[in-house]
Amino acid sequence: MNMAASPMRAAPPIDEAFYSDVLQGLHREQKSLPCKYLYDETGSRLFERICELGDYYVTRTEAAIFEQHLPEMAHCIGPRAVIVEPGAGNCEKVRPLLESLENPAAYIPIDISPEILLAARADIEHRLPGLPVEAAVGDFTCMEAWPTADGTAGLRQVIFFPGSTIGNFDPQQARALLAHFRSRLKRGDGLLIGTDLVKDSVVLERAYHDSAHVTADFNKNLLARINRELDADFDLSLFAHRSFYHPLRQRVEMHLVSLKSHCVSIGGERIAFREGETIHTENSHKYSLAGFAELLRDTGFSPLAHWSDAKQHYAVHYAQAD
Repeated sequence: MNMAASPMRAAPPIDEAFYSDVLQGLHREQKSLPCKYLYDETGSRLFERICELGDYYVTRTEAAIFEQHLPEMAHCIGPRAVIVEPGAGNCEKVRPLLESLENPAAYIPIDISPEILLAARADIEHRLPGLPVEAAVGDFTCMEAWPTADGTAGLRQVIFFPGSTIGNFDPQQARALLAHFRSRLKRGDGLLIGTDLVKDSVVLERAYHDSAHVTADFNKNLLARINRELDADFDLSLFAHRSFYHPLRQRVEMHLVSLKSHCVSIGGERIAFREGETIHTENSHKYSLAGFAELLRDTGFSPLAHWSDAKQHYAVHYAQAD
């Protein structure tokens, strides 16, 4: 019996920047991977689950601060503002803010995950009809990911950066990122930003090593993503999630630990792992109120207000571009 041959599907093209970053990071003495690659569609969904966990205080504490102080924040921002949200994700945090503002002019979310972002855009447009929404897919740390000011030129812009995302950047990177934000703003524009505060290490380590192991799944998903997108053969069972607080560096570090000596192929290139060797996947730096205010001043902002919870676990800051 004659059978028609099915046409072979071409393999999806490899993201060269992703491939280069992975190989470069895994060839370092301390293996590492950029944390931005944790947030593909699956990673973003897992992070949403982390934010719902009882051990992860960051999301609910920040939400409580916003709920209590939204009128004051809206007053600082003022009317007819353009809200720009780098790393917007599902856009859930911005909705109460947009609803509290006086006649916001536009909302511009930027995110690396198009699936999450486009669904969120549709939700915002449904909930706030008449508000122009201009979604931009890309890495917000890169200048080219930011949309042009067409249609919003001359209007006051405020960058909204919640969730303590600034903590994922080391001090030098955080300084560069804030300077990048400042370069996108004109004098008098604003920045509304959340920071996790220095606190007891037990609280911190519990938040990043939850009993339901969702954070472990989130961390390991990065290896699964490399397998899918870069023709790699990581065996996820040979790696364990590890997180700990580093008091001198004032940060929680997240790692993947190799459970035995073995090799992994990535796009045909072999990478050796020793037993106990780690891949450093993410940092979460913690700030004092005074230390973050100083960082804002050093990068071209004037701190105008901050709001915190009773336990001083978290803070939201509003600063104006000098």
